Amino acid sequence: MSASLVAKGLAGGHGHRTLFDDLDLTVAPGDVVGVVGVNGAGKSTLLRLLAGVDEPQGGTITLNPGDAFVGWLPQEHERVPGETVADYIGRRTGSTEATAEMDTAAAALGDPDPAPRPDGLEPADVYSSALERWLASGAADLDDRLPGVLADLGLDRDGDGAVGPDTLMTALSGGQAARVGLAALLLSRFDIALLDEPTNDLDLDGLERLERFVQGQRGGVVLVSHDREFLARCVTKVLELDLAQASNRVFGGGYDSYLEERETARRHAREAYDEFAEKKADLVGRARVQREWSSQGVRNAMKKSPDNDKIRRKAATESSEKQGQKVRQMESRIARLDEVDEPRKEWQLEFTIGSAPRSSAVVSTLSGAVFRQGDPATGEFVLGPVSLQVDGGDRIGITGPNGAGKSTLLRGLLGRQEPTEGGASRGASIAVGEIDQARALLSGTVPLAEAFEGLVPDWPQAEVRTLLAKFGLKADHVSRPVDELSPGERTRAGLALLQARGVNVLVLDEPTNHLDLAAIEQLEQALESYEGTLLLVTHDRRMLESVRLDRHWRVENGTVTES
Repeated sequence: MSASLVAKGLAGGHGHRTLFDDLDLTVAPGDVVGVVGVNGAGKSTLLRLLAGVDEPQGGTITLNPGDAFVGWLPQEHERVPGETVADYIGRRTGSTEATAEMDTAAAALGDPDPAPRPDGLEPADVYSSALERWLASGAADLDDRLPGVLADLGLDRDGDGAVGPDTLMTALSGGQAARVGLAALLLSRFDIALLDEPTNDLDLDGLERLERFVQGQRGGVVLVSHDREFLARCVTKVLELDLAQASNRVFGGGYDSYLEERETARRHAREAYDEFAEKKADLVGRARVQREWSSQGVRNAMKKSPDNDKIRRKAATESSEKQGQKVRQMESRIARLDEVDEPRKEWQLEFTIGSAPRSSAVVSTLSGAVFRQGDPATGEFVLGPVSLQVDGGDRIGITGPNGAGKSTLLRGLLGRQEPTEGGASRGASIAVGEIDQARALLSGTVPLAEAFEGLVPDWPQAEVRTLLAKFGLKADHVSRPVDELSPGERTRAGLALLQARGVNVLVLDEPTNHLDLAAIEQLEQALESYEGTLLLVTHDRRMLESVRLDRHWRVENGTVTES
């Protein structure tokens, strides 16, 4: 179905706080709209409004046709206990809901004495509409299509264990869950797709598949992503939610075109303000001088002119009046100036990675190490044998498919998983700082400030709150339970912890997940000045190009190769 979505004067936020308003957006067939902005600008909120999950604070959202199938895929995978892969994909594609609606409509159609509906529709009309939606959702052949897509994504022979339709979602690794989420997207048949951070946790193969899917969509797509290369390859226009300026704007053209146009617009705005401020300051200064001259002229006239010298007193008075007239003219010119608001400076994540005393010359060594996990009878995963060494100051990039063993390798290097064969050793004086893929270091129902203080017990409470505020985590964040924070907020809290602690071995596992674009660039700058050992696991192609690395490990099929 060819469908379009139009938002007019849309306003959204949380409670009494408005994040954006007066937002206009048209999504036509073939449009791929990338929504960008800092964490907390309202990107996910916007998608929820467009999906009809939440009600807007103002404005309207119109679908044409009205029964267009809009699919919303939130950024977190929401692994429900007891839910299988098939159940999860049915829920994410909308097939489960469409099936339930059709079953309810069929039951009403077979009822000899159905209750009148509030909308006045006849049971046959309701059933016909439900049947069309069921067919449009792809529910009719979803079970047949599912195994093939799982196999195509390699999940049926995954290194962490085979994944099938009956596998529980709670049993999957982060990478596996990401690929099942991708499978749901590939199996969907949305007229308009709303995708919130679809690139998170995907390996390079998954990213390429996602790109082909988005580029091949006949319907419209609205997506939120912080993967710069993905945005550059896919989007046809950009919607920027500018929290600092309390504004929003749609930029035509692709992502790189948006960056250029935004920079030009910001430069012009700054130039316009500087020109206004300079002109106003000049007029104000001239008016002040005119007032001083006028006042001085009156004082001089009274001193020098005797009371009986009427001619000279009259001339001095007229001169004073002329000066006063000039002052009024100058003030009138100031009042007629077109006011130009000063562009507000955007909040920026500015941080450094705390340093610890230098570690030993050798940080970690694996000698013929083999790591086994899982049940051999149902699909044991084996990494190794691996022989490698990490020296102090090494900067190593680690890539490879999901499930290949990157996280297992990190655990072995850090001494958190002992090899079942071979040897492993760690050097001395190692202070590890880590952003793990699950952001598990800061989690639970404890308020953020309390959880953070527990990890830096020597820090006074006031300094903890000041540090968190520098990372955009203010009063309304630090008092909330950690699990209620957004993924981006938890990631920023983890970065704040890196600044608070001294580290000489930095381990970053997919650090760009959930971070906004400005924060990613700031992280790259911080890594440039960091002098300790770095282990960086990422599928962010632009980060791999931007960060200085001197070694590259590829983990695949249970082996580690260096290039």
